[in-house]
Amino acid sequence: LAAVFVMVQAGGVALLMYPMVFLHPDEGNKWTMRSAFVGFIVLTLLFVMYLFDRQRTVGKLKQHLMEEMERNTELRNQASADLLHGLADLNHFHDQLTMEFRRAMNMEKPLSLIVVKVNVAPNLSGEKEITAALGEAVKAMAKSLRPTDAIYSLAPDLFGVMMTETTSSNAKLIELRLEQTLRSVGSPNRFGFEITSCNYPDQVQSAHELEDIVSSLMPEKTVREEVGTSS
Repeated sequence: LAAVFVMVQAGGVALLMYPMVFLHPDEGNKWTMRSAFVGFIVLTLLFVMYLFDRQRTVGKLKQHLMEEMERNTELRNQASADLLHGLADLNHFHDQLTMEFRRAMNMEKPLSLIVVKVNVAPNLSGEKEITAALGEAVKAMAKSLRPTDAIYSLAPDLFGVMMTETTSSNAKLIELRLEQTLRSVGSPNRFGFEITSCNYPDQVQSAHELEDIVSSLMPEKTVREEVGTSS
């Protein structure tokens, strides 16, 4: 658009200059006027070429930036997928829960459990987008937890956090920190979440009760598969 504007303006000026330069020239300044006219035309063409070259350069830069953004997105998605696949699964969770509960009961220590259900936003329909959102949720959870806390993948969108020697009041503080972090990362167009916490011995008295709480939050399909595996 800028090049067209320059060409129209330059063409108008050249048409006005042409009679004075070639049809009715001043004999004393004839060659000076003609040199200025030719110079004006050449400068106009050079400027238009510069505009087109600049447009092409900007286009290449935009394409390069888009490719870099796509590559970074792919790397983030891959990192999220690797993070999710690296989490201990439901079977490891049951084994660890049994062991930690027995240890807490024998040593008369508290044991807390936080279950986070991640509700991916409806606008994220692709598998990569959903995996990326779940990975972001797990990374946000890991930042809010202590080094001694462990995260388990209980279902594709359900995660459990086991916290040894953690009282009910401390678990509530960690739960509040989790809510703040997930809310800042998730935002309405990424994912929502639901958090459930329980504590031994304040709220439950056996490992079976803890497992029942987890089972009540899991998808029905996962529960059926777990029951079938146990059978």
